Amino acid sequence: MIRNPEKYWTDSATKALVGRKIVKVQYMTKDNAEESGWFQRPIFLILDDGTFLFPQSDDEGNDGGALGHVAPDEKLNEDGYNHQPIYPVLRNH
Repeated sequence: MIRNPEKYWTDSATKALVGRKIVKVQYMTKDNAEESGWFQRPIFLILDDGTFLFPQSDDEGNDGGALGHVAPDEKLNEDGYNHQPIYPVLRNH
């Protein structure tokens, strides 16, 4: 049993991701989505070591998910929101 899940997963992600560089961005292919049994195709962030990141709908990987993008140096608009893009999932069918 993991005593401190937040620390464990933060350390794991830090080791895997800090210092990596995104070298390519693409959406999951239709064939990959079908092979995975997914109806939605998320965006992939491919790193310089050949690994890649992509959003999922849940921890079990039941489908693709949207990816939010927040730029911390942006000022809020009059409505109080920072209108950065959401990279949506694409429907496979």
